[in-house]
Order: sequence, then structure tokens, then C-alpha cells
Amino acid sequence: MYLLRRAWAELRDEVLALPSRTLVLAWVVALLALPAVYGDPYVMRILTMSCLFAIFAASWDLLAGYTGQVNFGHALFFGAGAYTSALVSLRLGVTPWASVFAGAAMATLSGFLAGYLCLRLRGSYLSLATLAFPLIALGLLFAFPDFSGGELGISGLRRLTPSATGNYYVAAVSMLLVVFGLWTLADSKFGLVLHAIRDDEVAARASGINTPRYKLIAFAVSAAAAGFAGALFAHYLRVAGPSTLEVALSFQVVIWGIFGGVATIYGPVAAVFILYPLTEWLGSFRAFGELRLLIFAVIVLMVLLFMPRGLAPWLRDKIETQCPRCKQRNTFYRKICRLCGAALQAQVPGAQGLVGHQ
Repeated sequence: MYLLRRAWAELRDEVLALPSRTLVLAWVVALLALPAVYGDPYVMRILTMSCLFAIFAASWDLLAGYTGQVNFGHALFFGAGAYTSALVSLRLGVTPWASVFAGAAMATLSGFLAGYLCLRLRGSYLSLATLAFPLIALGLLFAFPDFSGGELGISGLRRLTPSATGNYYVAAVSMLLVVFGLWTLADSKFGLVLHAIRDDEVAARASGINTPRYKLIAFAVSAAAAGFAGALFAHYLRVAGPSTLEVALSFQVVIWGIFGGVATIYGPVAAVFILYPLTEWLGSFRAFGELRLLIFAVIVLMVLLFMPRGLAPWLRDKIETQCPRCKQRNTFYRKICRLCGAALQAQVPGAQGLVGHQ
């Protein structure tokens, strides 16, 4: 009974107290309960793919959003996980449950090497350098078609579970564990160090922080999550092909990250669950067949125009306010902070300007 009361107190005071956390809880419950309520195979497939791409998007946000290392070649890690898992499973006969982690391990090694080679680069130079890595990997795969399958890739893989519902739950539970794990890591002291490196690496180094080590760890952790998603992706589609290393996939994850809101983890995840089903839905209409990418681009541009920080931070600012004393967030209609009791005064347009002139 004590544990139940404590769990309810935590749920009431920490989760249900904020609209954003309540929305996340409702989304998690809906995601897990969907197969029991609506088991349409097409919808299950779209949501399974969304879960896998959500892991991929969250991994990019940890690297680009929190450390400022904008990676234009993030598909390298996704493809490394997919190809490694496929080769280990098909050539060595290893069970897919083990080969998935082998793919994540190879992606981690790729992230460590890519981070080591790019340590001295910053800004656009880093982004352009990382863009070359997937292209190099594609060239190597095409150079050894007997080993990698060439342009056709590696097919005939086994799925993790034989049923569509089982694969959905594997993707959904994996996504929840990885995303919440990355969010916890980003919200820890390690995340604060990454923020410091992103804001001013010179000052962070002058304060005694070993910035190269933290950047390497960020590359490796981000690559591990992306490789894990790529391995699950390969076994779900039963094929690992050049599409997992395409530059278009690297830019797609950048769009998801910016659309949802960088340095949030949950923002890119929300963007995937909005944009990926939307593009698939538009593609189902013959009238939108040729205009699907144009409509997608217009939606993204409108969000970036009116929500520069991304969709998730904009929505959170609308439903929550920040306490001026303790900096904790409260529901927008509260007048007193739920933690420190400070008054939550409404922001009056021009008030900050008047205070600055006094």
C-alpha cells in the first residue's frame, strides 16, 4: 500500500500537475493500447515505422541539439546498424534478437570514429564533413556487391516476431525505452555539460571540462541509438539496402528535429509522429501524388515561420508558464507557483521594455 500511495503521489504531483506531462502520459497509454482497440494492419505498419524513426530522430537531437554538432550524415549510423545486423543474422545465423545489438555496437564504433575524425571541426565544416561519411559507406558497399548485396541490398532477413502486433510492440516499447533514456541522460549533469559545450566550447574547456571526451561520448551514444533503430528497421522490413544510407534520410531527420524543436528530445519524436503519417496519408490520395512533397514543404515552412523554436516548445509555452523565482513550470492558469509559492504574474506586452528604461 505504501508503494501504491507513493506512486500515486508522484503521478499526481509530477505528471498530472503539468499539461505537457499529462499529454505524454496519454500518448504513451494510447500507443500501448492501440492494437487492442484498432488493429488495422496499415495503421499498425505506419505507427511501427514512426516508432523506429522516432528513435532515429531523438538520437540526432542528442548530438545536434545538445552539443551543437549538427550532423548531416546521421544516416551513417542508421545504415551501419541495419547492415551489420543483417549480415550477422544472415551470414552467421545469429538470432535477430542478438544481431540487433550487434548492429548497435557497430554503429557505436562508427560514431566514435566519426567523432574522433571531426573533433577539430565546428559549425558548417563539421556538418559538411559528416555528410561525406554515408557517401563513403555507400561506395564501399557498391565496391563489394558479393558481400553487401550491391544496389539490391541484403534481403531475406527474419523478423523479431512473426506477428504484426508483436513487431509493433517491439518497436513501441523499444522507442519508449530509448527515448526516455536519452531524455534522462540529456536532463542529467551530463546534459548540462553538453549544453555548456554547445553555448561556448572555449569557456567550457577553460573551466576544466574535457570537451573532446564529452563530444566523443555524445557521438557514440547518439550513434548507438540510431544504429539500434536501423537494426530494428532492417528486420522489420526484412531487408537492409542502400536507402538506409541515403543523404535524403540524413536531411529528413534534420527536418524532423527542427520541426519538432531541437534540444528537447521529445520535439523530434512528436515531429515524426505528425509528419511521417501525414506524408503517407497524402500519398494515398492520387490527387496529391505529385504534390505530396510540396504540401509537406509548405507545412514545414509555415511551422518554422511562426514557431522558430519548433512545434513542441511553442505548444508547451502556450499551456505552461515558468516561475520567475524557481524556474519551474506551472499550468498557464495558475497564479501561484506549485513549488515555491511565488506569484506568477501575467506577462504584459511592453512591460520588459518599460522595466529596462527605468
